[in-house]
Amino acid sequence: MIGADNQQERLWSQKWLRDIPENVGWYLSGFVDGEGSFNASLRKGNGHRLGWQVQLTFNVAQRDITNLELLKHHFACGRLQHRKDGVHYFVVCDYRSIIDRVIPFFEKFPFYSVSKQRNFLLFKQIALLMDQGKHLDPKGLREIVSIRERLNEGKGRRRKYNEIDMIEESSETIRQTSMRIGDDIVRTA
Repeated sequence: MIGADNQQERLWSQKWLRDIPENVGWYLSGFVDGEGSFNASLRKGNGHRLGWQVQLTFNVAQRDITNLELLKHHFACGRLQHRKDGVHYFVVCDYRSIIDRVIPFFEKFPFYSVSKQRNFLLFKQIALLMDQGKHLDPKGLREIVSIRERLNEGKGRRRKYNEIDMIEESSETIRQTSMRIGDDIVRTA
């Protein structure tokens, strides 16, 4: 995990972040506190080492696009999406942009609400584990899934995949990985 000194050095070495006016940074942080979301999803696929991909997403939805354009401008990453019903989204799902832009921004301009701060810290924990390559081994993936289960807890939350169990038959090589999805078990060799 990245040490506190390295985090502080990374935070202040990024010119783009220093160039954001304090009042704009705090405004955007407050806006995201109310309208933003941090997510970690699992995508099943044979092309992935363990049969699963972890996808991090930061997004903000709003009918008025003004603040979303401001976010895109100051983050210098992500994309704007538009739905037919008039809702607009600012979305960042590029892993490098999350590590280099999203996380440093909210470290500098932290949330006031306890629930958003908690979700951000869980999201950041997953991102840092991925940055260490932990999502590529069964133990690390289990740890990420465990953290993910605490992300965005609350009423109305549903997970497509309730549980993933990975079993290593050998400590040196992975011969078989079992994944439990509801009542179904998927085996990959």
